[in-house]
Amino acid sequence: MYIPGYVKGVNLGGWLSQTHDMSREHYAGYITEDDIKKIASFGLDHVRVPVDYMLIENEDGSVLEEGYGYIDNCITWCRRHGLHMVIDLHKAYGYTFDPTDKGDKTVFFKDPSMQVRYFDLWRRFAKRYAGDSDVVAFELLNEIVLPEVKDLWNDIALKTIKLIREYAPDNWIMFGGVCYNSVVSVQWLPVVEDRKAAYVFHCYEPFLFTHQGAHWVDGMQGDFRTGYPRTLEEYRNQGRQLTADLVKDLYYDCIDRIGPEYFEGLFASALKVSEERGIPLYCSEYGAIDNAGREDVVRWLGDIHTVLEKHNIGRALWNYKELYFGLTSEAFKPYISEVLKRL
Repeated sequence: MYIPGYVKGVNLGGWLSQTHDMSREHYAGYITEDDIKKIASFGLDHVRVPVDYMLIENEDGSVLEEGYGYIDNCITWCRRHGLHMVIDLHKAYGYTFDPTDKGDKTVFFKDPSMQVRYFDLWRRFAKRYAGDSDVVAFELLNEIVLPEVKDLWNDIALKTIKLIREYAPDNWIMFGGVCYNSVVSVQWLPVVEDRKAAYVFHCYEPFLFTHQGAHWVDGMQGDFRTGYPRTLEEYRNQGRQLTADLVKDLYYDCIDRIGPEYFEGLFASALKVSEERGIPLYCSEYGAIDNAGREDVVRWLGDIHTVLEKHNIGRALWNYKELYFGLTSEAFKPYISEVLKRL
């Protein structure tokens, strides 16, 4: 079932998150109202705005009010141009999904002091944006990496939802599971008794296609290239050049061919859970790296959208601008009309 207002969107990654440039000039200029106006002109209905805690907190936990101003501006722009907005906590104090950060990714889930910081942040979000529930949704934390923390994370997520509801009864709340928000991990998420809660997943499968040549991925060769579609056997043969973890999605029992059927199989367990529990699904990230041929990406988008739309799953493309996945990149210009048809 679609979440009203969150059917077709795009991510604003690299603005308030995943940037080394934390200057006022970057925050004020990377995304402007003109970008929101352009996104609305694409026929999309929302943006997902990743936010790192450093935007709105000092290292000691004190509030950075200026950082909230950029979020406030985006809400104003979205209202003006008829868009909804997801505030996604992309990086929390003590936790990041970033594969280039080799720190212990279990610490946050075991350290009560870090969790207090996290709960305080969400308390402030809830208080501040409860009055914007007609426009603003909350996504609790981006991409929990390790499966061994799933029960700890589920407990934190349920506590966070309860806390948010003390102040914000009407905003949609979204949360995903482990293995980088893998769709197959939705089945491990807890039952939540909330009329405006949704399960999140990300879809970058087949991973050897969407992340071909990605320099930040361990085990990925910088010169590795492939197209879309290929037969399952062709992908498996090519995947022998890579580490097993990068091609595991080609060996799931539910997969027997590439095409829309591939995504049907991949989404099957999550769809079953969603239907049984009456909780909607939302794909808050999907996309293909700019190393991939643009015609191949257009075909990939056609296949995944066929399945997302068949099952009324809302989605937000990664990414509007830069970060190796930019919708507005020069490489996409000759194909933009075809891409927008599929968005």
